[in-house]
Amino acid sequence: MQNIAPCKNFVPLMLSFLLLIASGCTQNQLDHTGNTPAKPHIVSLAPSLTEMIFAIGAGDQLVGRTTACDWPAAAAKVPVVGAFGRPSLEMLASIHPDLVVDVDLADEEMGKKIAALGIHRESITCRSPDDVPTALQKLGKLTGHSREADSLALTISNGLATFKKKAESSGSKKSVYLEIWDDPFWTGGKGSYTSALIAYAGGKNIGDVVNKEYFEISQEWIIKQNPDVIACMYMARSSSVAEKVMNRPGWSSIAAVKNHNVYDKFDNNLFLRPGPRVLEGITLLSNVISPQAQPAP
Repeated sequence: MQNIAPCKNFVPLMLSFLLLIASGCTQNQLDHTGNTPAKPHIVSLAPSLTEMIFAIGAGDQLVGRTTACDWPAAAAKVPVVGAFGRPSLEMLASIHPDLVVDVDLADEEMGKKIAALGIHRESITCRSPDDVPTALQKLGKLTGHSREADSLALTISNGLATFKKKAESSGSKKSVYLEIWDDPFWTGGKGSYTSALIAYAGGKNIGDVVNKEYFEISQEWIIKQNPDVIACMYMARSSSVAEKVMNRPGWSSIAAVKNHNVYDKFDNNLFLRPGPRVLEGITLLSNVISPQAQPAP
């Protein structure tokens, strides 16, 4: 579980991460046909893609990652080439991978500069749980691990279908407030990755009334929405976040607080990072939304 402590630098870093919605350093030249080798050396510029690369068995081909690529543990052994969506051109030129993959660069001019180095770049969009299987299959073809990628993609697709069927047959749905941060208050809106996770888990995201991916809100707005469940995606330095929420002035009238349905201590990467652990994230949400009966993905 990732321990995220409140600090003045967290919010801009988190917002940059949300708006962007997400390795041995020997030179591996193109083959004699001028094409990318069957097992190319790869640099990943997004933590979600790094997770997928390891999940399909291509982790040993990763020669570069970002500071945000922190899972699985083996990723820590891969050299860092920059921040999420912001690689160092000097590092890329030094490593000179066969392939760079990203979800969205902070500056699209960077894409042209990467191409100027003679490095093949692929951008892989993954904004919803439904995009994960397709992203895995694309990475499988790019890395030479199609069999493993196709198998994992099928498992995830079947798991999503199971959750969807369960959610559609559940009748009335509990309203859910997913608190991404509390200073200021932020949550996911309609079309966000977190909203889709909540829907798969059988709940209704209170943020769906706003047509934005992620946005700032007031305490008054949250109280007015009166969610049945509150899930906090961060951890406090010295106390329980759930306990702090339960004791917030004016929040005692909220259904989630009255019924003690406030939860914390999540690994927020499961909910903010589209990747191979998507079913795990949905399962955790489903456990707090409808703890009685859970589908087996």
